[in-house]
Amino acid sequence: MEKIEIKNFVIDFDSTFTSVEALDVLGEISLSESSNKEAILNKIRNLTDSAMAGEISFRESLNGRILLLKAHKDQLPILISELKTKVSKSFKRNKDFLTNHSENVFIISNGFKEFICPIVKEYGIKEEHVFANTFTFDESGNIIGFDTTNILSGDKGKPAVINEMNLKGDVYVIGDGYTDYEIREFGMAKRFYAFTENVSRAKVLEKA
Repeated sequence: MEKIEIKNFVIDFDSTFTSVEALDVLGEISLSESSNKEAILNKIRNLTDSAMAGEISFRESLNGRILLLKAHKDQLPILISELKTKVSKSFKRNKDFLTNHSENVFIISNGFKEFICPIVKEYGIKEEHVFANTFTFDESGNIIGFDTTNILSGDKGKPAVINEMNLKGDVYVIGDGYTDYEIREFGMAKRFYAFTENVSRAKVLEKA
């Protein structure tokens, strides 16, 4: 009897499934009335790029960005509406594939479930197949941080998640960042594909 080869597809979210970094877009929304909007947004982008290139720790980058955002729970629906228009062309084009293979398609992201799940569910990806961070809020609904017990809020979180998932079959990782490559680096994936449709990072390309 012929053995059926199982392929699991692990996909990043920011700058991969979508063409943008969601926290950058949230900053555009939350800082719309700020006189220092552009300067703060530049700081947020620099923190994103530094983490994705592996130059600073992910948690350091995430902490810095959340503090700069000064965002509120009520702004998340606006963010979600915007992100729905920013899904990368490659994933729009392969919507049927994602839906038909939903049992073996996973999102592993250092982003946040609050905005990821509403986007990817329209492509057949199950909520229980989304592994990401979650925001913490104060009593007024301001975003003040994230769940620090989530392994994706720290360094080397993605390979740790894959290890816990104990997937049957081969794992193929698609992403734009160094954190995506780390799954392959730690021996948790058969292949790592650098996704360059939206952004191309030299340090990531040399590892793909």
